Amino acid sequence: MNRARVLSHLLSRVPPGTPVTAVRAWLIGGARGKASAPPPPTALAAEPFLNGSSSNYVEEMYNAWLHDPKSVHQSWDTFFRNTSAGAQPGEAYMAPPSLAQPTRHHVPLSSIAPAISPAVGRTPLTDNVIDDHLAVQGIIRAYQIRGHSIAKIDPLGINTVDSSESRELVVRNYMNRFNESDMDRSFKLPMSTFVGGNEKTLPLKEIIKRLEDAYCRSIGVEFMFINSLEQCNWIRQKFESPGIMAMNQQDKRLLLARLTRSHGFEAFLARKFSSEKRFGLEGCEILIPAMKQVIDRSTSLGVESFVMGMPHRGRLNVLSNVCRKPLEHIFTQFAGLDTGDEGSGDVKYHLGTYQERLNRVTNKNIRLAIVANPSHLEAVDPVVQGKTRAEQFYHGDSEGNKVLSILLHGDAAFSGQGIVYETFHLSELPEYTTHGTIHVVVNNQIGFTTDPRMSRSSPYCTDVARVVNAPIFHVNADDPEAVMHVCNVAADWRHTFHKDVVIDLVCYRRNGHNEVDEPMFTQPLMYNRIRKLKPVIELYADKLISEGVVSAEETKEVRDRYEKILEEAFTAAKSETRVFNKHWIDSPWSGFFEGKDPLRATPTGVHEDTLTHICKRFASAPPNASDFVIHRGLQRILSSRMEMVKARTVDWAMGEAVAFGSLLKEGVHVRLSGQDVERGTFSHRHHVLHHQKVDKSQYNALANLYPDQAPYTVCNSSLSEYAVLGFELGFSMTNPNALVLWEAQFGDFNNTAQCIIDQFISSGQSKWIRQTGLVLLLPHGMEGMGPEHSSSRLERFLQMTSDDPDVLPAFSSDFAIRQLSDINWIVANCSTPGNLFHVLRRQIALPFRKPLIIMTPKSLLRHPEAKSSFDDMVEGTEFQRIIPEAGPAAKNEAGVKRLIFCSGKVYYDLAAARKEAGIEDSIAIARVEQIAPFPYDLIKQECDKYPDAELVWSQEEHKNMGAWSYIQPRIATALNHERHIVYAGRPVSASPATGNKKTHTREVKQLLEDALAL
Repeated sequence: MNRARVLSHLLSRVPPGTPVTAVRAWLIGGARGKASAPPPPTALAAEPFLNGSSSNYVEEMYNAWLHDPKSVHQSWDTFFRNTSAGAQPGEAYMAPPSLAQPTRHHVPLSSIAPAISPAVGRTPLTDNVIDDHLAVQGIIRAYQIRGHSIAKIDPLGINTVDSSESRELVVRNYMNRFNESDMDRSFKLPMSTFVGGNEKTLPLKEIIKRLEDAYCRSIGVEFMFINSLEQCNWIRQKFESPGIMAMNQQDKRLLLARLTRSHGFEAFLARKFSSEKRFGLEGCEILIPAMKQVIDRSTSLGVESFVMGMPHRGRLNVLSNVCRKPLEHIFTQFAGLDTGDEGSGDVKYHLGTYQERLNRVTNKNIRLAIVANPSHLEAVDPVVQGKTRAEQFYHGDSEGNKVLSILLHGDAAFSGQGIVYETFHLSELPEYTTHGTIHVVVNNQIGFTTDPRMSRSSPYCTDVARVVNAPIFHVNADDPEAVMHVCNVAADWRHTFHKDVVIDLVCYRRNGHNEVDEPMFTQPLMYNRIRKLKPVIELYADKLISEGVVSAEETKEVRDRYEKILEEAFTAAKSETRVFNKHWIDSPWSGFFEGKDPLRATPTGVHEDTLTHICKRFASAPPNASDFVIHRGLQRILSSRMEMVKARTVDWAMGEAVAFGSLLKEGVHVRLSGQDVERGTFSHRHHVLHHQKVDKSQYNALANLYPDQAPYTVCNSSLSEYAVLGFELGFSMTNPNALVLWEAQFGDFNNTAQCIIDQFISSGQSKWIRQTGLVLLLPHGMEGMGPEHSSSRLERFLQMTSDDPDVLPAFSSDFAIRQLSDINWIVANCSTPGNLFHVLRRQIALPFRKPLIIMTPKSLLRHPEAKSSFDDMVEGTEFQRIIPEAGPAAKNEAGVKRLIFCSGKVYYDLAAARKEAGIEDSIAIARVEQIAPFPYDLIKQECDKYPDAELVWSQEEHKNMGAWSYIQPRIATALNHERHIVYAGRPVSASPATGNKKTHTREVKQLLEDALAL
């Protein structure tokens, strides 16, 4: 053993290049000589292969190593290098890696040593070496986490970090270990980075350079908050791999051509319509090539349809250069011409479109839709998502491979509007996901006149996207090639992971909020800098000319060619005498209106066998599932439903279910969405039964009525009204042959979605020639539940109806359907399940589509009188706009002293009080089931029936609420102002309802006394 130690000492001192014969003689001589004191046991244990019989073998290994270090095992290579460097006994040898798994939180040191380069290999593996490698890993991670904070993404240079401080902000104290001489030391690259490409080690200087190229140049990447290692590694590879951003000359020329068109379009409009507001794209012309690149890349990955939503800035450019909307249609919008068709129209920068065209890059046909929207920023977001989801649903695109949504945002709105957050939270819900949306933020770094430091509390306008782990790519909009790379990565990300992704185009606004606005009033320093900047088209053209990709003549030729196209279209537009709103429809229904009588609806009654079959299924447990454990309370409900089937009657829940089921049988898809709709807020619906012993085991009776029925979707939504109602509106726009319903938890909460109601639903057809059959179910009724659980604000919906209270329509055989065709929406307050059945089926039976607003009941859901017979729903029956008096008063027309008109639940209170008072033959009560459009004909007919009766309108809402203000002038018009109607109900109030139970009871008593007083 002593000889082995001596051999180790002697071998460690052999200079490289010594002849083999000399080494042999030296080894043998040294082994025979006198050895020094025995080495410590630890040194011997560390080098057990050095013993008396190993000298020949060591000599052979050394001989081979001198000839070629790679010809021996890495462990011998390390040993010989370390001994040559003067390592002490026991320090030169490094044990091979163990096959045993390391314990938790441990990594075998031998996994690091073999890959250390010669510069490191000359030093023993000490704690310092390990700490250096860990520091390098920390540096790499620091750039991945914080590199975006110093990236040069601001073309104005306003928010760019000073270069002397930038590195310290990212790496913090990791660089304190290293001095200038360490920059040339090589380090093993961890698996968490791809900067090395095929190389396993790199000098520290090169590592930092490549990391800064990836994360601190024109692109800032935020992704390390994502909790998926696979997704993080995917992004690292897309930005860190050497040369990954390189573009070929053909792609550069295409990019220049697209940028030329984007810039040329805005310049042309500025010359021709200098005093018009157009919300141009100057300062972010790269948006057009960016969108086209996303579309090209996505099309190559299989996407066939694109649904887009965007604000006003750049809209005309997108319509022209992305969607290929005919230029003549755009230019005529500036001419102030009369409309040649229906509708009130909208300003040009709100309009949508639908185009089918060939993508020339991929040679595939694609569909492009831009959804029309109001100035209410971001309100269109959930509408786009709903429309996208519907297209995916009807095309069987369960993974979102064929239909893609693209949302454009402004920086101030993206961080300021809460609807953005609500929409993001729909992104991964099972019945609302669109399998990934590509968000593009046109980041002007200003909101109208407000600086970012005054408009948001977060560092970036895009921070809201972090809540759903969406990667965020900030990019300098004046670096077109960086933008193209980010667009490719975004499209690939969405295709690979089916998750949202954000592209933040950091740009500027060359003009003010619009072309006639003066930005120097509020941002003088920013706009002084902007006015000194060259447009991006000039910057990029100069770059390509200097690279020899194009010549100055070629850039001029491309510019002149597009200018000629614009001039020709402008000349053609001058010959137009009218504009047509139909040219801007974003959701055309091909074939729906053709071949139909526009004033004829199909019957809504159904065969009794259908009613019986659906009701029995709805009242039954899952067939062939005896082990499906149902809650005992639900068993009682199912039993009571079966009793109703035997009695040929339906309550509210069954009336709704029969309407849905009969439509499903006819092939009509039904979708019911909203908070708690599966069970129903008031525990009345129970469309989804839950196994009491097995998680996620459910049964939906209406989805299992017939083997060839249409699909039925019922889904609890997130706790959102604004986004979910917008989503369902978008869903309803896609297919007219579907019944789409949104139910509020309580009708009072619909005002959280007031923007969707006002800007889209009530006025959408008038502004954009866009029909929808969306149904709003709004629980409504004064039942002592306080001011926020009583009123759906019926008066607001009636105020927004488009019928004239002073004009009596001409009565005819098609009066009822003509009214429906002319009005903007339908408002109903049904009092029977049978009428609910008919009004829901009528939505599909009509030859057109109108939104339907229903004030649905709460206490009537279980009221013993609020039931309907099968006889009210069979063939030959229809929706009753008014339910006239059918009791003793109807047989005593001359003796009726008071005719009460009412609507909804209050009828049952009035009828009960009338019966109790014994005046059923002297007071008639008529129920107005369809309030708008107003049933003038039936109201007049009912009044004529009781010529001597006093006319009264009774409602449970306060006088300044409910339907009173709507019906009063219309009844006067219907009766030619010859008879007057008086009000009986609660007095005016600022609050919809009292919160005091005693006060509520007193109000009800007074209401009934006033209504029934003779």
